[in-house]
Amino acid sequence: MKKPDIVILGAGYGGIMTAVKLQKMLNMNEAVITLVNKYDYHYQTTWLHENAAGTLHHDRTRIPIKDVVNLDRVNFVMDTVISIKPDKKKIKLENGELYYDILVIGLGFETATFGIPGLKENAFTIENINSARLIRDHLEYNFAMYQHEDEKNPGRLNIVVGGGGITGVEYLGELANRIPELCEEYDIYKTMVRIINIEGESAVLPGFDPQLTEYAMSSLESRGVEFITGGIVKECKPDCIVYEKEGKETAIPTYTTVWTGGVRANSIVEESGFEHNHGKIEVRPDLRAPGYDDVFAIGDCALIMDGKTNIPYPSTAQIAVQQSETAAHNIKALVQGTEELGEFKPSLLGTVASLGNSDAIGDIFNNRKLFGWKAVIMKKIIDNRYLLKLGGFSLLMRKGKFNIFY
Repeated sequence: MKKPDIVILGAGYGGIMTAVKLQKMLNMNEAVITLVNKYDYHYQTTWLHENAAGTLHHDRTRIPIKDVVNLDRVNFVMDTVISIKPDKKKIKLENGELYYDILVIGLGFETATFGIPGLKENAFTIENINSARLIRDHLEYNFAMYQHEDEKNPGRLNIVVGGGGITGVEYLGELANRIPELCEEYDIYKTMVRIINIEGESAVLPGFDPQLTEYAMSSLESRGVEFITGGIVKECKPDCIVYEKEGKETAIPTYTTVWTGGVRANSIVEESGFEHNHGKIEVRPDLRAPGYDDVFAIGDCALIMDGKTNIPYPSTAQIAVQQSETAAHNIKALVQGTEELGEFKPSLLGTVASLGNSDAIGDIFNNRKLFGWKAVIMKKIIDNRYLLKLGGFSLLMRKGKFNIFY
């Protein structure tokens, strides 16, 4: 009897954890497991804002797949997914094709630009290690160019972050730490540098407790961050950003616009013909796609409604890791035919947002609010716990964050 082919697309939080779990749950004679990823490494998406600011080297964020996946049990294919043909059980890759009996879609997110003119062409995004590294290098280039040019151009020193969600606010915190170092390195007065956040809502961090939001804004403002709330980005040009507030348009000269204002599921999901909701597969309770008993979707590609609030659960690393447990259990059940498929029941432990290396806020364990160093410690505990689950003690020792007090 032919062993079923299990194909996992994407080595993000959900994809790589599914692979790690399946390699332990299934014997080699039970199934062929294949993991497909564009790079030969997994990366901590929740650390990319640090790479983009230059406060954490990207090698810390990058985890080689061979370090956590047993390549004797899992076939690894480094390639780019082009399309999925679910009716043919076929995946087209840039350099070949694969067929599957069971598929896990964990292809992650794409930046949503909402049709804002010039944003796609002129703004930077924090999507992966390469895009984060580009932002870091671009910041240094503009500081160097400011000193090199005879006519001083303030646009070189204006940094605009579009969007005040968690990624945007965390990046602002890292910038607040990094800018003084850049100023010292390039002999620039710190008061000449502007860090500006434009957020469409009346406050940043929508969904957070107002007390936490107020603390975050005060902390960042004390370190030089300017907030423009209720501002709608209208256009992004190579040398400026245009926003509208209270009916008035304003242009801010800048060569550095970083857009963190929204994401959507990988467009391959929608293009593949799956039933979807705004690009995400609205999965059944067992995480399978509607109409396809052999296709699971996790992470940013899956939409799961909260029955109590009737709004989707957020696409977070925490949720993706929990989904991997359900997906792996259910795939094992399908392969062995011995267990009923389980339902995904998220356990939301809370959210912590960093505000730089020595400040943070958190809302954990049924609305327990954390501020300052307590939240900083909790953030590092969360990060380290994930590393321990993914690759054990050795990975934790190599990649973990232990600088609690600075």
